[in-house]
Amino acid sequence: MYYKFKIIPRHHKSRSIFTFSPFSRIAVSSSGFLLSWKGLVTLYEMINLFKVKAKQKEIAENANGKLPGKKQSAGELRLHKDISELNLPETCSILFQNGKDDLMNFEVTVHPDEGFYVGGTFVFTFQVSPVYPHEAPKVKCKTKVYHPNIDLEGNVCLNILREDWKPVLNINTIVYGLFHLFTEPNYEDPLNRDAADVLRDNPRLFESNVRRAMAGGYVGNTFFPRCI
Repeated sequence: MYYKFKIIPRHHKSRSIFTFSPFSRIAVSSSGFLLSWKGLVTLYEMINLFKVKAKQKEIAENANGKLPGKKQSAGELRLHKDISELNLPETCSILFQNGKDDLMNFEVTVHPDEGFYVGGTFVFTFQVSPVYPHEAPKVKCKTKVYHPNIDLEGNVCLNILREDWKPVLNINTIVYGLFHLFTEPNYEDPLNRDAADVLRDNPRLFESNVRRAMAGGYVGNTFFPRCI
């Protein structure tokens, strides 16, 4: 009487068919390889051990927030570097609202400590492309704000997010640029032309409009939620 069975090692292309005779206590592989019953049992135990170790590695990777076999894009690798080197001013903070599993989408909050917008809280969303840094992140302002360089839909007019973007720039550079928008708003490159005209022609009225908007109120026909 003979029994046939296969041993298929995981992560290996070779397959061996063994024929075993209980009387001879010898197993013969399809390739003519002789193996004692004791040796065959040992081989089987080793294969099981490899399977257990592979499973343990998979569990450990999941515990660390990594998907088995998932390859990070060049953009993710560069973003990891940027984050590790962040040196934000005390007036700015960063939040990964989706946790460590999604570093490509996050929020930056700016709390100006000087200028027209002192005391306000302004939140920006960042969406980072897989081809970053060859493409600038997409940045929008979640906070409705009366500002010459930010329109009512949250689009931001910042030169380094457009024509002046270069791969040598990073997240830190963008955050400082956003902070600079609140300390020195620019009426010469506007998205909100009405606000830009007021800033140019009557800075005191502009300051009054900013304070009214930040406190939660109307500027003209537009209502601004409180952000102070």
